[in-house]
Amino acid sequence: MGLANLVPGISGGTMLLAVGIYPRFIEAVARVTSLRLDRGTLITLGSVVPAALAAIVLLAGPVKDLVVGYRWIMYALFIGLTLGGVPVILGLIRQARVGPDADRRRAGLVVGAAGGFVAMALLAWLQSQSAGGDVNEGWLIFFLGGLAGAGAMILPGVSGGYLLLILGAYVPILGAVEAFREALSALDVPSVLSVGTRAILPVGLGVVLGIAVVSHVLRWLFTRYRLTTLGVLLGLLVGAVVGLWPFQTARAPAPGELIKGQVVEVLDAAGPDSPLSFEVRFAESREPVDLEDLPTAYFNPTPGQSGLALLLIGLGFATTVGISRLGTGSR
Repeated sequence: MGLANLVPGISGGTMLLAVGIYPRFIEAVARVTSLRLDRGTLITLGSVVPAALAAIVLLAGPVKDLVVGYRWIMYALFIGLTLGGVPVILGLIRQARVGPDADRRRAGLVVGAAGGFVAMALLAWLQSQSAGGDVNEGWLIFFLGGLAGAGAMILPGVSGGYLLLILGAYVPILGAVEAFREALSALDVPSVLSVGTRAILPVGLGVVLGIAVVSHVLRWLFTRYRLTTLGVLLGLLVGAVVGLWPFQTARAPAPGELIKGQVVEVLDAAGPDSPLSFEVRFAESREPVDLEDLPTAYFNPTPGQSGLALLLIGLGFATTVGISRLGTGSR
């Protein structure tokens, strides 16, 4: 679950659903946020939460580096992992399509799916219109990132990592988690306090609030509007692929373009370790701009890149479906 929430496209809720403990987890979260504790609740959360946190803390840095350095390769893999959740949602829909008022509930399913797809596609379009490298790193964006990421974390089919990408908070949050881990390892107390209050605290507050609210709302929606809710989740899942078009790469900023509120300049030559043919520096400080902060642009892939992307999409799809079948067999 923790690894899934680091990766845009994979839903932590889908992973829990795949291994057969999703209903128990949702009930446990709802109970603990209502201050109703029992042995089963503590065992469920005590098993899942520490493992998820360990994955996030240990793997945030490597996953961020892979996304920044090998964007189109990772995005192709994310598309496959995302689409692999479709059979899981379809299975739930087939189970829910029994009982009275089938026609009315089927209409709710279609409307919900269409609405979810349009909403996610619109978010992807808004993200594409924003300045890709001008990422906000304020207290509010970290709080909203934690809120959105945690809320999506327990929704099957909805990727918390993807919502963080849309908000422009994906790389900043993963970078903050990695910086916090390094400061703890070095026993650097000032850095621990700085990163903790600037990023970890608002993310943590957003996570707690997001999980508490979504768990109760989700339980209520599944009870009253199960088929429509599943339709929305299916639409969100498929719509997420719109914003994960893999063939994107960092581009040189246009003259006068701002990154992190500062004017930048583009140099024709890059350092020996740079994957780009240019280097971008802040005009005033002359400090180089990190690769993760550069805006992105689409490019036309070569036949080899297209073939590799299709292979990775298939690999990602097979991985998620395989986990789902493993969970089905264990129940």
